Amino acid sequence: MISHQSLADEGTTMNCHSLARHIEEIQPEATPQDVARLCLLLTNEYAKLDDLLDGATLHRAWKETGLRLQLATDQHAAMTQELEELANGDPKSFTQEQIWVLIRAIKVQSQILQMYVGHPLLDV
Repeated sequence: MISHQSLADEGTTMNCHSLARHIEEIQPEATPQDVARLCLLLTNEYAKLDDLLDGATLHRAWKETGLRLQLATDQHAAMTQELEELANGDPKSFTQEQIWVLIRAIKVQSQILQMYVGHPLLDV
């Protein structure tokens, strides 16, 4: 487990490679895809990666980012289930509630995409 002390003692600056290495230390069971995903989300969140040289800051950022990712994943899963149910119906007879399901799905997709590209795309 990574120390909450400064990582700057290693004499390096934070880049994607060192960030990935530190994430692997924090979360050794993480798949390479999970590590890459967290690196992307953290680099979108922190313009100055050297801010993450502080072990406590990195650990807090990793935890917050992981929670946001889990929330987005859960929202996406729930929305996917609703959309699958909606896809079985006739679009000509959609109710107002079904239209709102579609609008919420667009919003959830926009939020997830925003996390990955690092800036707002669509305000629904």
